[in-house]
Amino acid sequence: MIRFMEPVWLLMVIPVLLIAAVYVWRTLHRRAYAVRFTNVALLKKIAPKGLGFRRHLAAVAFLLTLLTLATAMARPSVDTKQPLQRATIMIAIDVSLSMASTDVSPTRIRAAQTAAKEFVKTLPASYNIGLVSFAKTANVLVSPTKERDSILQAIDGLQLAEATATGEAVFTCLASIQSVPADGASGPPPARVVLLSDGYRTAGRPIDEAAAAAAAVNVPVSTIAFGTDTGTVDIGGETQRVPVDRPSLEQLAETTRGHYYEAASLPQLKQVYQDMGSSIGYKTAPREVTQWYVGIALLLAFAAGGMSLLWTSRLP
Repeated sequence: MIRFMEPVWLLMVIPVLLIAAVYVWRTLHRRAYAVRFTNVALLKKIAPKGLGFRRHLAAVAFLLTLLTLATAMARPSVDTKQPLQRATIMIAIDVSLSMASTDVSPTRIRAAQTAAKEFVKTLPASYNIGLVSFAKTANVLVSPTKERDSILQAIDGLQLAEATATGEAVFTCLASIQSVPADGASGPPPARVVLLSDGYRTAGRPIDEAAAAAAAVNVPVSTIAFGTDTGTVDIGGETQRVPVDRPSLEQLAETTRGHYYEAASLPQLKQVYQDMGSSIGYKTAPREVTQWYVGIALLLAFAAGGMSLLWTSRLP
């Protein structure tokens, strides 16, 4: 289907139509004058012989040339489908107060931030990346995007809060994945969740419900445990033990067919997406075809000139 990128230029067609109207009027006027001409013998001598309707073909071709060029001014285009790689990775980072523990240098949260940023930098540029932080609730800080700077800035700006809603973090990631446009492909894009936490859910829906929901939509959740069994943190002036809930994080990864790590290294994190693959969708984009119109106009101009020289020995 032909679309026009600058349709206002279609107004250039009006002068061409006016010229065509004048030509038709002049032709009819000439016929009327010829009928009134009484000297038939002289009329035969001055009227073109054997041309008939052909005398108008050069003019018609010339008018079509003008019409085509006028239309070309509006920048005609056709819709084309361009392949678009589709894949989404959601990063969920625990920002509960226990992440302030220093049993992982310099702190659990700082180690998680560093690992998350390095992970983002290694991901293929075609992947969409989203960021979720979770404490008592889970919040989408950055919706899935290919813009890396916004993700990195959001990771640097994480603030700690009370409680740990691990299950809610998974549910929130799944909702963000579903919001990614289909882009002309069937079904949702391939997706993964990378969850960085020290475990022990204290708020929100259970982790096993979240794991079942992720498994149902075929979204693996890879978990990374930050911390040791001897970790402590100062909360309200009191020192509290904050051991890591490894079994819950490991079970979440196993149920969803993800990977489980303990303070993972960067090479290990790459396994999260190495077997991920991607699917191809399509986006519709206009492709300008002005050159088609200019080419047609040139052919019409050549035809007008050729017919005029052939039958009247002059250019129009």
